[in-house]
Amino acid sequence: METMGFLLDGFGVALQPHNLMFALMGAFLGTLIGALPGLGPANGVAILIPLAFTLGLRPETALIMLTAVYAGAMYGGRISSILLNIPGDEPAMMTCLDGYPMARKGKAAEALAISAIASFIGSLIATIGLILLAPMLAKFALTFGAAEYFALFVLAFATLGGITGKNPVKTILAAAIGLIIATVGIDMSTGVQRFTFGTLELYEGVDFIIAIVGLFAISELLVFIEEKAGAGREMIKVNKLKLNWRDIASVFPTTVRGGVIGFISGVLPGAGASLGSFISYTLEKKVLGSKNTFGEGDPRGVAAPEAGNNGAASGALVPMLTLGVPGSGTTAVLLAMLISLNITPGPLMFTQNADIVWGVIAALLIGNFLLLLLNIPLVGVFVKLLSVPPMYLLPVVTMIAFVGIYSISHSTFDLYFMVAFGVGGYVLRKLEIPLVPVILGLLLGPEMEKNLRHAMQISDGDWTILWGSGLAVTLWVIAIIGLVLPVIVGPVLRRRMKAKQPD
Repeated sequence: METMGFLLDGFGVALQPHNLMFALMGAFLGTLIGALPGLGPANGVAILIPLAFTLGLRPETALIMLTAVYAGAMYGGRISSILLNIPGDEPAMMTCLDGYPMARKGKAAEALAISAIASFIGSLIATIGLILLAPMLAKFALTFGAAEYFALFVLAFATLGGITGKNPVKTILAAAIGLIIATVGIDMSTGVQRFTFGTLELYEGVDFIIAIVGLFAISELLVFIEEKAGAGREMIKVNKLKLNWRDIASVFPTTVRGGVIGFISGVLPGAGASLGSFISYTLEKKVLGSKNTFGEGDPRGVAAPEAGNNGAASGALVPMLTLGVPGSGTTAVLLAMLISLNITPGPLMFTQNADIVWGVIAALLIGNFLLLLLNIPLVGVFVKLLSVPPMYLLPVVTMIAFVGIYSISHSTFDLYFMVAFGVGGYVLRKLEIPLVPVILGLLLGPEMEKNLRHAMQISDGDWTILWGSGLAVTLWVIAIIGLVLPVIVGPVLRRRMKAKQPD
């Protein structure tokens, strides 16, 4: 009953006219960004963070808008998968397998509608799971001490690459880069300057938002300039929608199974939406056995991965809100937004900032219905965007990034810094070093250092305190498994995913 009371309060926040308006705007912009091949939800949220500061939004309104962008981008990723056979982002890769064959059979509208309905059901299941699980996990997290939190942060880094990560060594290197950047500034314990080189702007450390916009948005622009600037792509035309209730009923069990699997994948550290969509697709294929025509344009082959990746997207919010540890790249960006708004994510957030937490959760529920209403009747608008040459979109994205960052501090130094991060992010991407671990190291580094020092002070320098409780030992064991498992299982799973990936 207590949870229902909080949820009703959250609806009171989410249904305020200005919050509802920004949720609708975020859902629309997120779908547009998700439809563009290669951008994905993390880049979409990073690009639009400066817009939240430029507009001077309240914390709950900014988070509602960016969460809607996140959900919208997960929806939008399937448009290019179905019409171009190009995944909008990595989790949408599995949608190509049956979505594109359906489109080639003249059923593009049906494929887009089924994917939208599956995304809605998968996200709805995961949001209900978030409502039920998050408060319980938050109460459990209150038992954590400094040693347990340090072990939790180690676990976050250990499982960062997930079993679908390409190179564990590069993931660890990226996390180390982020941790090094996190040490810049004045040490709060000793007052000593670290790596500031006498630059006044670095005394307070590196601003998360500048780093994120530079690493994600600016580096993406540089990649666009290098690879994708030019004419839009030819795509399959969308036919008139002919979908009946029987078609929806036939894929309903598939979407429910996919949503549950996706939610579990999202909650698990390091698993993510890619694993959720892959397992949903392969498990559904085994459940149906000889009754399926997967790979030939089977509607259930569209519904399963879409329900899985959208379920995982909402599931990834559970560890972010309750433990302060992001479950995916996009939730890492949202975590940075929370910190920049002086909101401490974690179990205390459910008591100290209950209106914000439950407002965001209620907005997720409302956003799912808004996205369903947007995606079926307005799909033609989103489709037309894919034919727009990127050369026309680049100036708009660049303007949003620069104006937004300048509006935060009115400092040209921040603009130079953002460009430097952008160039650095571009170099890392060319070297195939992931960017999310850099951000995670930058975000969790200060808290990790603070908890380690606190544990050492409590134990008078005795390192055994770090594994002195049963909970800490459990977290260390899971962290070790998280480091070893990708090396053993990862290559096998990646080979299977690559074998299924369309040309």
